[in-house]
Amino acid sequence: MSNGTPELKYFSFGTAGKKVLSRSLAVGTKTGYRLYSLSSVDNLDQIYENESEDICIVERLFSSSLVAVVSLSSPRKLRVCHFKKGNEICNYSYSNTILGVKLNRARLVVCLEESLYIHNIHDMKVLHTIRDTPPNPAGLCCLSTNSDMCYLAYPGSSTTGEVQIFDAINLQSVSMISAHESPLAAMAISHQGNRIATASERGTVIRVFNISDGAKLYEFRRGVKRCVSICSLAFSIDGLYLCSSSNTETVHVFKLDDTKEIPQMPDEQQSWMSFLSKAVTASANYLPTQVTDVFNQGRAVASIHLPFQGLKNICTIVMVDKVLRLLVASSHGYLYVYNLDMEEGGECTLWRTHRLDGQLDVVDSPKPIKLKEVNTTKLDKTMKTESSINKKLDTGPAVDTNHMTEDCLEYTLSVANADNHVDSLTDVSEDRFNLNDDSEFPPVV
Repeated sequence: MSNGTPELKYFSFGTAGKKVLSRSLAVGTKTGYRLYSLSSVDNLDQIYENESEDICIVERLFSSSLVAVVSLSSPRKLRVCHFKKGNEICNYSYSNTILGVKLNRARLVVCLEESLYIHNIHDMKVLHTIRDTPPNPAGLCCLSTNSDMCYLAYPGSSTTGEVQIFDAINLQSVSMISAHESPLAAMAISHQGNRIATASERGTVIRVFNISDGAKLYEFRRGVKRCVSICSLAFSIDGLYLCSSSNTETVHVFKLDDTKEIPQMPDEQQSWMSFLSKAVTASANYLPTQVTDVFNQGRAVASIHLPFQGLKNICTIVMVDKVLRLLVASSHGYLYVYNLDMEEGGECTLWRTHRLDGQLDVVDSPKPIKLKEVNTTKLDKTMKTESSINKKLDTGPAVDTNHMTEDCLEYTLSVANADNHVDSLTDVSEDRFNLNDDSEFPPVV
């Protein structure tokens, strides 16, 4: 690995469609951002590069041309862009630093430390504001990729692991789930929109809950020797598997389908665990609940040992070349592609390593990366400086929109007054642009 590889400030895998999990990856650096698409295990195509300013958040909608970007130089401003056309759709300024952005085909959610803004993604108007949330300095939140079951989850407490579930379509609270005793560290909603996985700051146990009633469905033991910092959780597209990465070198894959057999352990270990399980069952009446719970928790059916530890990373499970793969992107600028053999389980095999610095893969990928489809636009290089907002209270985002040329979207947004509260539902009478229209937002694969 080259020492010249830049450290990534932000990276995210593309959100999922109804049938296919996106194989796209967005990375932000101190010099701009890049968008990639994994067309095969051997080919990571760079489809767009922006060289402008330091990017701290970049999120792409599915495999479309819509991206949401936040820079370190203007941390209170959200820019929504159409990168294929090279134009900015709109930008919003908030009263505090933007810590997280999530989006699907119905909603765009902006997370501040003590509030969340829910936008209608079809015209970018603010529909609802959730104010006075518990302090959330990490900007932890997740939004269902299924817009038909459009749930938003965020911490319900800063001292315990409570999860607040919010219906982002009907704009009402659904439930509060007491997931952990320690504060939350990671969350993920299944692509069906019916389950949520959680991990606390201790990082030893991962739990899966039913969103509608908060019932606990699964509990997995990640480890017992040490507490770790969980970096990411991700469901497979069919909801049968859940992967978890942390600041250690190990990534775990758990199975959520009880009907499938878990890979058998060696005879000696199996007989020992069988004896121990029977002993726990026999003594369940007088052993503490915490002890019996440990033996009732599921274990990983597959695992991966990364060639590094102590670095921020994210993971996801996708189908590539008709084979189940696990992808891991790390902050030191590499994407790792592993094969997942869920019939055998156990240790997974590293298939390919790709660089994320815009350079050709020297060792791991002999095939050249495709040329960029879109050049960097002058618009991205000449962004306006952020107008400061000195009010302590969240008074709603100020909107700045650009009048489009004939090659851009044929609409302009109405400008919201930054001094007005925007708690109430905004009447949306016109669909300003249609994200389902491939002529307007074509998939880029």
